[in-house]
Amino acid sequence: MSIATATMPDRFSIITIAAPGVESPAWNARLRWPSQGDEHVVLDGGERRSIWAAQLDAAVMRADRAVVLVAEGIGCHAASWWARLSPANYVSRVAGALLFDPPPTQGRDRDAFASPAIALPFPSLVLAEDLPSATGPAIESWGSRLIDGHRRREGDLRPWRSAQRLIERVTNRVIERDVARILALNPNARR
Repeated sequence: MSIATATMPDRFSIITIAAPGVESPAWNARLRWPSQGDEHVVLDGGERRSIWAAQLDAAVMRADRAVVLVAEGIGCHAASWWARLSPANYVSRVAGALLFDPPPTQGRDRDAFASPAIALPFPSLVLAEDLPSATGPAIESWGSRLIDGHRRREGDLRPWRSAQRLIERVTNRVIERDVARILALNPNARR
């Protein structure tokens, strides 16, 4: 590793969301990323979801950089619920989300995090081992890019930097698409 790489600061603050009792979250088991990010918020659904949301609010506000949310399972629906219903000044700090294996079917836990069927206010990727099952009205409404989640990493534990590069690529594509759309709708916007 070069000195420039070793001293390069991370661009994002990683906040992980996992269900209680999960020892090896999907991002760790498949991609060898650390089990927890800079902040880790354990999901507690049902009646305690407002407490969980307040904990996520606090974690986002403590971050000293733009935030990447990393969630798995029902945590994906919880992150979506939070993003759609939280105050804009919290959500605006989120650069993107990596969502591993969201459950597609109706269920008590998923229904606890039901939210308006509008696109998430930041770029997101859904990494699913079973692509056909990672669909459905709730997941499709997120506006996420769907990626085959069978990818696995071997060897040493990788830093969160690879997750950050993934979000940077998606964010750049979203910005390029938005600029192209603006230019197509308003030819006078070109310089």
